[in-house]
Amino acid sequence: MRVLNPFTKMEADVLDERQERMCSESTWDFSDLKALFLNCTLKKSPELSHTQGLVDLSKAILEKNGVAVEVLRPVDFEIPNGVYPDMTEHGWDRDDWPRIHEKVMAADILVLGTSIWLGEKTSVCTKVVERLYGNSHLLNEHGQYAYYGRVGGCLVTGNEDGAKHCAMNVLYSLQHLGYVIPPQADAAWLGEAGPGPSYLDEGSGGPENDFTNRNTTFMRWNLMHLARLLKDAGGLPAHGNQRSEWDAGCRYDFPNPDYR
Repeated sequence: MRVLNPFTKMEADVLDERQERMCSESTWDFSDLKALFLNCTLKKSPELSHTQGLVDLSKAILEKNGVAVEVLRPVDFEIPNGVYPDMTEHGWDRDDWPRIHEKVMAADILVLGTSIWLGEKTSVCTKVVERLYGNSHLLNEHGQYAYYGRVGGCLVTGNEDGAKHCAMNVLYSLQHLGYVIPPQADAAWLGEAGPGPSYLDEGSGGPENDFTNRNTTFMRWNLMHLARLLKDAGGLPAHGNQRSEWDAGCRYDFPNPDYR
């Protein structure tokens, strides 16, 4: 059954027959997983976001498999520029990032969505990556960086080339912060170069594009499979990657320093 999405004015449950079959035939239990989508569009809610259209497809696959999903538009919040956990401690009057970061830390899967402007991810997406970086010094209970044990991916839409460039930038940033990136962790849709219909516009062919739908489907399943493996394993093994142990003097395969 297809449901009208109030943000996109499009049908939100857009799974085709193949996607529905994959979900119905699944023998895996993903019901304890949580996913967070940060749609880094430049448009505030409830303005039409074409990136949201691709997010909706991804969200539908996850929810069909029992994953709890939340979608936020960072542009709807007061998020100052900066690379500190709370920018009110650095001269800003308000910072909504700390409560968004709580949702980031509660999620097993993080997906950043972005449109393309001048061949790059949006300024909002850049800000989100910078604020994620501002919390990257935090450690988990094993002494590893706090983002360890989570998986990341990205979605890109636009009317110009640059989807792979944007995905490369986003996915590199997420793995550098500690996220695990599965195979085929990005999906994108591009219209013709220059002015023309965007993803959700009538006649764009976006929602029907087989290449985009295939990549989005593979991305969703790979994110769920890897998140399942990591959760069942209790995260990444804590050896050779513990910041707390390194700071205490442990050098793993290197000779330990001699403190006299």
